[in-house]
Amino acid sequence: MKRTTLLALMALLTMSLFSISAQNKKFAVRGIGFYNLENLFDTINNNGKYDLEFSPQGARQWNGQKYRSKISNLARCITAMTTKFTPNGPAALGVSEIENKSVLDDLVAEVDRQLVESGRKPWNLQVVHHDSPDRRGVDVGLLYNPRQFKVIDVINSRLDIGYPTRDQMCVTGLLADDTVSIIVNHWPSRLGGQEQSSPSREAAAALCLETARNIWKNRPGQPVIIMGDLNDDPQDKSCAVVLGASKEMKGVGPEQFYNPWWKVLDKGIGTLAYKSEWNLFDQIIISGALLPENARKGHLEYWKCTVNNFDFLRDTEGTRQNYPRRTYSGGVFLNGYSDHYPTEIFLRKEMK
Repeated sequence: MKRTTLLALMALLTMSLFSISAQNKKFAVRGIGFYNLENLFDTINNNGKYDLEFSPQGARQWNGQKYRSKISNLARCITAMTTKFTPNGPAALGVSEIENKSVLDDLVAEVDRQLVESGRKPWNLQVVHHDSPDRRGVDVGLLYNPRQFKVIDVINSRLDIGYPTRDQMCVTGLLADDTVSIIVNHWPSRLGGQEQSSPSREAAAALCLETARNIWKNRPGQPVIIMGDLNDDPQDKSCAVVLGASKEMKGVGPEQFYNPWWKVLDKGIGTLAYKSEWNLFDQIIISGALLPENARKGHLEYWKCTVNNFDFLRDTEGTRQNYPRRTYSGGVFLNGYSDHYPTEIFLRKEMK
């Protein structure tokens, strides 16, 4: 046998052995997502003048047909949040701008209906919800797949900024047998200007940090995930300074935070657009315990993140082309989805 042929065979054998070794390394992957559902109100006026807009008598003439269409559209988006590694969708999905638990019950029922209609098995998503004192009557919530995430505890924290706003919801549970706490947020808006309103979001960030530190007092180094519509970008003071959420993984300790979305926005990818510029308010920030350099062997570690800007979620014409197709624009019903794209991170755990 010629030497060149022998070397070629040896190289091929080495490559085959490497491939087999790589293939034998199996991971359990879990998706954790967030989605601002943009004014998911029912048609009943329960909140006086703040709710009148989303009623049949209000300016938007919000009726049963429009509500059912909105639910169907949002369910279509959620059922599309699958990958070959997560065929049954996210293990947990934080949501904001929802009026009450009833609308979430309708949403998860529609998710299952669409799954069955397409020949897939229902996910049987469960709902965690808490009524907030927000003036507009909107709350945050968490949808979760009970086969992937087991709820242990729920704590709601009130944000004191001088006017009623959304509470922060901390849901602790078992994710791939690891204990993880997920803090779901919808921080105060930029009404009145970004700089002028920044202290309110800085206070929201400080409350998240306080919640995380209270967790770490009892369970040092436990993974914490902060998610939500933060109404700020990764480089803004609330995220970068108050939370201290780093742009880089290197040097982030188990009880510090890493923000994977900073570099995503640097590439010009966002979740909502304003005045022809992209923002990335819909963030999922992770504590350093989930970073590969800190994660204990056989435990969850961060893998990657994505903005789920599916083609069907986008406007296709006009000045808002390629922006999220919202429910209304200029008072006109567009039969869209949301003015935000959903985001998702993926955690993985090596299986024995």
